[in-house]
Amino acid sequence: MRAPLGDFDHATPAPDRLDELTPPVADAVRRWSGSVPADQIVHVETEPEWADTAVFVEHYGRELLDRSANCVVVAGRRGGVTTLAACVVLSTARVDVNGAVRRELGARKASFAPMEVATGETGMEYGGITPIGLPGDWPVLVDSAVVDLPYVLVGSGRRRGKLLVPGKAFAEVANAVVLEGLGV
Repeated sequence: MRAPLGDFDHATPAPDRLDELTPPVADAVRRWSGSVPADQIVHVETEPEWADTAVFVEHYGRELLDRSANCVVVAGRRGGVTTLAACVVLSTARVDVNGAVRRELGARKASFAPMEVATGETGMEYGGITPIGLPGDWPVLVDSAVVDLPYVLVGSGRRRGKLLVPGKAFAEVANAVVLEGLGV
């Protein structure tokens, strides 16, 4: 199959590549029930050493720069209670942690979660975290610019491989909250 965007040698519907996904991502794809059929979520094979955005677009297509999203784990704290959440913004933006994230989580302080926490709590590799397959009680904050795109490139749970996901599917991930201005 041809990938809906980018220049990839191998593109396959994600339900046919569950073996290439981490267990939480594979389980989420297996149970997918959104209005976007699971077979429209596409797994593409990539080289892990090219996983970072700048290098990635050089190898797989410059158009991916404006159609890639990063999923980062944040920690909001208030009164000794920490809430973990994921934020999905275009790769050309940065997450408004001290504004939009802090307000949405009702936190006094918000920051990026340490790598060990992000990978330990998600069961995913650093640099490959995706909003598909996150812990079910986490808020998933999605910038509205991500939802507006026909397809968006995100992590697959591993540094080897990515997912191409219809933008509107991000609004249907468990506990998704679509926010204007999450990415600045």
